[in-house]
Amino acid sequence: MSQVVNWFERKFEFLFPVELYPNLCARLRGTPARLEEMVSNVPHNLLVRKPDGKWSAQEHAGHLLDLESLWMARVADYVADRSQLTAADVSNKKTDVANHNVHEVSEILAGFRVARMRMVDQAQHLDAVALARSLPHPRLQQPMRLVDHLHFVAEHDDHHLARMWELIDAA
Repeated sequence: MSQVVNWFERKFEFLFPVELYPNLCARLRGTPARLEEMVSNVPHNLLVRKPDGKWSAQEHAGHLLDLESLWMARVADYVADRSQLTAADVSNKKTDVANHNVHEVSEILAGFRVARMRMVDQAQHLDAVALARSLPHPRLQQPMRLVDHLHFVAEHDDHHLARMWELIDAA
């Protein structure tokens, strides 16, 4: 049984200053390296193991890659000053049909690194107005600034890294 709190049960309070933006960008840039370190030297059969029919460690890694397009869309929402953030597919259908376990983990890692750097590079070049702009998050039903969104992404990364750690450690 996982000790990691279910993602959809998490509550968020975004009370930190916009000035933490560089720290969040550094944290987000570091996720690919942490992910690569986590799976390096782990045998393929352990990475693709699906206890209780739930996602394997490799599928969690693939899920991180799958969501990069959503994170990019949300950065674009702030730039365009849309009425709300792009909604996520909370069923995670993209990850479920992607069959990440048949791919080499190195392909997932490389794709994630490229996509993440693209997202952070785009976010890093925005002005203070875009960083402080607030848009409603469709599921959480609360306003989020761009800096809050970046924090949300970093927390989502850590959620899946923690779950992967449990799966790898249990094996």
